[in-house]
Amino acid sequence: MPRVKRGFKARRRRNKTLKMAKGYRGARSRLYKTATEAVDRALKYAYRDRRVRKREMRGLWIIRISAAVKQHGVSYSRFIGALKKANIGLDRKVLSEMAIHDPDRFGQLIKMVPQA
Repeated sequence: MPRVKRGFKARRRRNKTLKMAKGYRGARSRLYKTATEAVDRALKYAYRDRRVRKREMRGLWIIRISAAVKQHGVSYSRFIGALKKANIGLDRKVLSEMAIHDPDRFGQLIKMVPQA
């Protein structure tokens, strides 16, 4: 049976994988088989961690808001509940940014919201 060398598309596919593995240590950046394993694992982690990052950021925003609200003698849960009752549609990301970069206006917001 004659030897089949495959076409340029196979080379292009392999080079794409090796390009993604650039910067990996040792054989993981040079040998196609190990590079494929490393890249597949990295892509799985990247996919998973894009979702994990959203969870972690929400937790960070909540911690920041809680710390800022405690300075005014209110608990986080009461503050969020009061925001909901007052129909103020600011999300946690915006509240966190406000607490960091504009604490005076954040204090006004706390005073404005009727406490539950």
